[in-house]
Amino acid sequence: MIRFLLWVILFILCWPVALLALVLYPLVWLLMLPFRILGFAVDGVLGLVKGLLQLPARLLRA
Repeated sequence: MIRFLLWVILFILCWPVALLALVLYPLVWLLMLPFRILGFAVDGVLGLVKGLLQLPARLLRA
């Protein structure tokens, strides 16, 4: 009987949190999307700078 009561308490406490997570996850994903795009752009620029800095060494090695 005590297990059943614990399950009922857990159900009563957790289902609103689960519904809130289902609603907020897409909103958080949309809010973080510009930062992910910015991260890709910064990664690309840093890769370009790295390639330009290593170009003389690659030319001398070949």
